[in-house]
Amino acid sequence: MTQSQTKTVLIVDDSTLSRMLIRNLIVERHPDWTILEAASGEAALELVGTTRPDLITLDLNMPGMNGLEAAVALNAQCPSAKLAVLTANVQDSIRQKVQALGIFFVAMVEKPVTRAGVDKILFGLAP
Repeated sequence: MTQSQTKTVLIVDDSTLSRMLIRNLIVERHPDWTILEAASGEAALELVGTTRPDLITLDLNMPGMNGLEAAVALNAQCPSAKLAVLTANVQDSIRQKVQALGIFFVAMVEKPVTRAGVDKILFGLAP
């Protein structure tokens, strides 16, 4: 991936503040990228019905469809998208649940959202 390749990123998080932080940190690095937002897994599934994101960032703890359920559904509907997980609870048990899905995640990042966390996700997106 070069810096000039445009990408579409879907940020899935029930926290407006987290979505805003992720958006701003990505746009700082890649102002030409398209950023989409969804406040739930269900809303994310509706969006991938009409667009194909290159990267999807997922909060694990959301009301309704949680991040793990959303990851499975989004991966089935949009298998070319790279997935990254954000969670306030990066423990071994959570890592095992994520790994048990059999889905490749470019990064698993601890919340609250930081520049280093978003950089880790963007680094994982690189070929």
